[in-house]
Amino acid sequence: MTLSAVPGVATAQSTTISASDLISGKPQQLPIAGMVTMVDIGAHSCIPCKMMTPIIEELSKEYEGRAAIAFIDVWEHREEAEKYGISSIPTQIFYDAQGKEQYRHVGFLDKESIVAKLTELGVK
Repeated sequence: MTLSAVPGVATAQSTTISASDLISGKPQQLPIAGMVTMVDIGAHSCIPCKMMTPIIEELSKEYEGRAAIAFIDVWEHREEAEKYGISSIPTQIFYDAQGKEQYRHVGFLDKESIVAKLTELGVK
């Protein structure tokens, strides 16, 4: 399955991105149009970020087609830190299906907490 990626608020489709591309660490156009989106902003080399990696990989598979789970490596793509207003990593940002930021967490976030937040945002 592919997801439509557009900048900012959900509007028209522009490109398609697979769930595995969303967690590649590369910059993405987020949030995803019409979907609850969680962006984990960190680095492949940061210790707490490494602890998040298996959780993000699992969730991206479990929620494919229902929510967009993304990862951006801000050590490789430093401009993304400013774009998202990041001062510490890892930071998780949750957007509703309309593309509005609803919640932001700094530090390691366990799977159960992420699932609870996705559920709270209406993901079944």
